[in-house]
Amino acid sequence: MSKLDEFLAGERLDDVVFYVSDAYLDDDSRLRSVGTETDGGVRLILDGETGRSAFQAGTGMGAMEFAKTAMGADGEIARTLDDGVCPFASDGDGGDAGEGPDGDHGIRFVFAFAEAQNEEVGGLYAEGDVVHAYAHCTCGESYSHKWVIGDRDGE
Repeated sequence: MSKLDEFLAGERLDDVVFYVSDAYLDDDSRLRSVGTETDGGVRLILDGETGRSAFQAGTGMGAMEFAKTAMGADGEIARTLDDGVCPFASDGDGGDAGEGPDGDHGIRFVFAFAEAQNEEVGGLYAEGDVVHAYAHCTCGESYSHKWVIGDRDGE
């Protein structure tokens, strides 16, 4: 089982996932040597502290500050944590076209972590472990998506 599969199964609750697109990442970036290359970038799965440090080094912003800004807009982030649908992309009729009035809408980077089930909190947290994912789009906007582990299996 890969580290990503373990994370998505709730087996790596102390780790974070940091994905950076090729368009945002320098060709000679050190992140390429420590992460896993994907079709469109590099995905790193690291312990929480190391992952937050890597996120700050790679983006110039703190991971939790980024998450707080991204929580203001709900979007859709792929279960693989390397793609998404920006909620600010619209075809003019309110539907998603993948490209909005300000141009292309592609993932620049994603930061994600999982939180253990907590029945006292209620809501999603009572149903199981929850993945929190935050994405930054090429349009300059950020958005979030969270789901209960297991709800998106087989996508």
